[in-house]
Amino acid sequence: MITMAVKKAKGTSKKKVTTKIASGILHVNTTSNNTLITLTDENGNKVLGGGTGLLWYKGAKKNTPYAAEVLTKDLLKTAQGFWLKTLWIIIQWTGMARDGIFKAVNEIGVIDVQYIKEATPIQFGGCKGKRPKRN
Repeated sequence: MITMAVKKAKGTSKKKVTTKIASGILHVNTTSNNTLITLTDENGNKVLGGGTGLLWYKGAKKNTPYAAEVLTKDLLKTAQGFWLKTLWIIIQWTGMARDGIFKAVNEIGVIDVQYIKEATPIQFGGCKGKRPKRN
């Protein structure tokens, strides 16, 4: 039996939902290999996000301050379309890309930074070790 391809009728297209957020939180994770940035609203719902791999940086170039700067500028320019006016910044881990993020936020200039928080976990020494064996 031969079946013919049937062209589907055009349906209604989905509406593009735009959210307006007045203030947001910029979560930044900078590791030794990559930089991940996530923009959330005040309730913690993700609005935008991505890593430096989205900009087609591969390997050691993903952790450079320039890659983080370009990614931050791209996210913040997109966030201005959501009416973002104030920004809180939370940074985790120690990577080279920290400087690039602050440089990008200063160059955008339209968004007001409320505070910057360091959220890197502190190592405390761990559990007590095993006792040495007696001879």
